[in-house]
This record gives sequence, C-alpha cells and structure tokens, in this order.
Amino acid sequence: MLDWLTARPIAHRGLHDAANGLIENTARAVRAAMAADYGIEVDVQVSADGEAMVHHDDILGRLTEGRGRLDAFTAAALKRVAFRGSDEHMMTLGELCDLVGGRVTMLVELKSRFDGDSRLAVRVGETLAAYRGPVAPMSFDPRQLDCLRQKSPGLVRGIVAAKYRPHPYWDLMPAWMRHGMGYLLTALTVQPQFVAYAVADLPALAPLVARHVFGLPLLTWAVRTDVERRTAARWADQMIFEGFRP
Repeated sequence: MLDWLTARPIAHRGLHDAANGLIENTARAVRAAMAADYGIEVDVQVSADGEAMVHHDDILGRLTEGRGRLDAFTAAALKRVAFRGSDEHMMTLGELCDLVGGRVTMLVELKSRFDGDSRLAVRVGETLAAYRGPVAPMSFDPRQLDCLRQKSPGLVRGIVAAKYRPHPYWDLMPAWMRHGMGYLLTALTVQPQFVAYAVADLPALAPLVARHVFGLPLLTWAVRTDVERRTAARWADQMIFEGFRP
C-alpha cells in the first residue's frame, strides 16, 4: 500500500520562500515543510566523486556562489558552496535523510544529463537502503529508474513526465524520450509504482490510464495557482506544490 505517498500535500523543493530566507532545496526549507506537516520533494545531482547532492540545477550560480557544472566538483567542495542571501550550504542526500529522519514523506527526483551515467542512481539506492522512513525516488530518465529497479528493487520508484515542449532540460533527452514521455512510453520498461505528471498537462489519457486501470498513484506538479489546485484535486491523488500553503 502506498497511502503514505498521497496522504499529505508535498512541498516542491521544500517549503521555500526566498523573500524570507527559505531557499529551495536547503535545510531551512525542509524544516519549514516538516513544521507544517507537508511531504517534501527535493532534487539530487551527482558530484564529481559520485555523491548525491541536494540541488536542482546542474550548474552553480542561479542560487549559489560559484560557477561551473556541479558534476565537476567533489562533494566536499560543493558542501562549501554558499547559497546567496543565506547561511545555508548544499547538503548530501545522506545529510537530508538524517535531517528528515522519517518524519514526513520524501520524494527524491534524480536529475540527469540523459547520457547513461548511472552513478547517481547507484548512490541514491545505497543511501536510501539505510533510510527508515517513507521515501520514493523518481526521475524523468527511465535509465535512472531501470538502474534503481535492478540494484535497489525494494525502493518505491516513480516516473516523472509531461507533454513535451521546448525546454533546456527536456531537450537533453533523446528524441524518442522527449516525444514519448507525455504518453508514458518512458515507463514501459521500468515498472514504476507511481506517476508524477505536470499539472499543466492534465487531464491526459496516459496518466489517467495509469491511475484508473493500473492503479498507480498519480501525483501532479508543480501546483502554484488556484486553477492548478482545482485541476490537481479533480485529476490526481495528490499535489506537489509551491508558492502557497494548502
């Protein structure tokens, strides 16, 4: 049973609010989500030495000091990188697990350059194997999920998807993946246990078939407006939200 996955709304990148010093994917945003009893969604990127780092972008500079591709730096170096306007520093996934301690549901999105690099999936699997709490890795990249399926079959895993439109991240995908993800063709070989689908693209046939025919919980992201909130309530089992408190 995956009731824990949909029991509470899930704060996208933590309950972040930059104007009040709560930066996305930082410990303070995670603590704010826990204090409000929300689930937490975070992103992880791979470091040069194969560690899973809690950060959305694959390059430094949008929120942090420094410049360059994140995967060019070791975990030790990345932990010293400061977030601008904050005293926060980047966490490893293991440090995040210690912080959350099983108190709320945690979704971990594995980012990818869609180049077949499996180091992040391996490290996420290793880290979460020792975690005692409700947690589920997920990814747009089916190869990441296939690695998790083979090496960490006990973990609940989900496919993230949307209808394709030009986007710097999605344009890294091979053509079949870009144009197939909206139809959940990316899910066919990896046996996900849930779907996380873009709220802007609901309703859509593929996620609704996954939900109603195959019984997979359907999460939707990232819910930011009243209209999107109503869409989530009508078509999905739970929302991944930001910018307000449900």
